Amino acid sequence: MIRPLLTALATITVLALAPLEASAQPRPAAAPAPPPSLSAGDKALVDRAAAYLEGLAEARARFTQIDPRGRVSAGDIYLKRPGKARFDYDKPSYQLIVSDGSQVLVQDRRLKTFENYPLRSTALALFLARHVRLDQGVDISRVDRRAGAFSVTAQDSRREAQGTLVLDFADSPMALLGWTVVDPQGGRTRVRLENLRAVNGLDPALFVLRDTRLPAPVR
Repeated sequence: MIRPLLTALATITVLALAPLEASAQPRPAAAPAPPPSLSAGDKALVDRAAAYLEGLAEARARFTQIDPRGRVSAGDIYLKRPGKARFDYDKPSYQLIVSDGSQVLVQDRRLKTFENYPLRSTALALFLARHVRLDQGVDISRVDRRAGAFSVTAQDSRREAQGTLVLDFADSPMALLGWTVVDPQGGRTRVRLENLRAVNGLDPALFVLRDTRLPAPVR
């Protein structure tokens, strides 16, 4: 999740996926405030959201991403739970982001950069888990309702992934509309999904990304 990773990647936002870095200098960790209690109605919505996400085994959609500076990019997203995702950005971006089940791999094909981060330290881990449990390992700080939709604000209670993730859902029928990642400085990266649909038989090669700077493995 959330800050620009490197100067070389600053023009293409990967804030929604890359690990958070609150500061270049370590700061003393403040004791986290206990999450507020949710009403019975809020808990029911959270349970519905978790059941929906767990049932979304394979899916694809178009996405639009808006970074904290207002820059817009778009592309195709593929999801395969547990743990796998692919964000294929449209040109003029040369960005490709793949989660292979354990690592989030970030490639810029123009700048020829390649970075990787543990999946568990990114926002993706919260809803690509084998079993989506929004009541365990996650602090739900609020549930907001609006006409025909609702949002769930969550944070990793173990603090492996810092920042806050807001998941947006359509209410009836239930559908994931997108998410917003808020970093410790208040910067927001918004991802909106269009035409999200369940699919079957996604090509496993979609979720494999090899660092082309390294020699090919010997077989």
